[in-house]
Amino acid sequence: MTTTALTSTPDLRSRGDLWAIVLAGGEGLRRRASRSLLRQTLARVALLVPPDRTVVVTQADHARLVGAELAGRPAVHVLTQPSDRGTAASVLLPAHWIRARHPHAMVAVFPADHVILAESVFLGQVAEVVHYVRAHPDWLVLLGAPPTDPDPDYGWIEPGPRLGWAGGGAVHQVRAFREKPSRESACRLFSLGGLWSTFSFIAGVAALIEAGRACVPLLHDRLVRLAVFAGTQFEGWAVRQAYLFAPAADFSRSVLASTLPRLAVARLPPCTWCDIGVSERVARARAGREYGSIE
Repeated sequence: MTTTALTSTPDLRSRGDLWAIVLAGGEGLRRRASRSLLRQTLARVALLVPPDRTVVVTQADHARLVGAELAGRPAVHVLTQPSDRGTAASVLLPAHWIRARHPHAMVAVFPADHVILAESVFLGQVAEVVHYVRAHPDWLVLLGAPPTDPDPDYGWIEPGPRLGWAGGGAVHQVRAFREKPSRESACRLFSLGGLWSTFSFIAGVAALIEAGRACVPLLHDRLVRLAVFAGTQFEGWAVRQAYLFAPAADFSRSVLASTLPRLAVARLPPCTWCDIGVSERVARARAGREYGSIE
């Protein structure tokens, strides 16, 4: 892994408003490959965000594995979820945790089980989208990967009207989001210039929490109460109590696929991106069929 090519992001690190959320709660974390991917993700994120503004979210039964991966990174924050309440909770719990400490923060969300080659290209686009969201803090901007085939196992984004520019790339309002559509729908989206969802995105923390309130109100109701206990000795207890009655929800289906009025997408430049969260995709990736330059 090369992490030295990107040298143009000291502004992001020094501004002090950007936080990173690294999602490390999936079953894939148990695989040796995914454990090394968590280390790679943290090294990559560190080029944009310092460790003391990086939050790793995991499940209680993965805490030991994550702790081993974080050896040598004591400044990174770890939020351990008492139980699995789906990806909506995995995203929104750290959002509430961050807002309690930095009400005007921006957040960049990254899954820990993705393979990124041409890292400087990927991170350069992230930096440009951060600048865009800083100027438009009410928007949640997804990073969309140009697809190589109409694979229905991905989330699919249908871009709508152009809103502006992030560096040299356009930012489009999302016309529709389909999580793991039928083969027929995936073929239609492929033909329309749809993009794969990388599940990486940037948003103002207030806008992200508002999206949670609008789309998963029962989960929001459990998490919003945590602010009272932020930074106290009762914070861990409050999280456990919140999760006792928190509903499970999928972030892609419940939030991204809803009718969010301020959901946008920025197309990744040609680079290599692969989600290896599915075992069959791991095999394909190892065979080299998904490691190609995405045009």
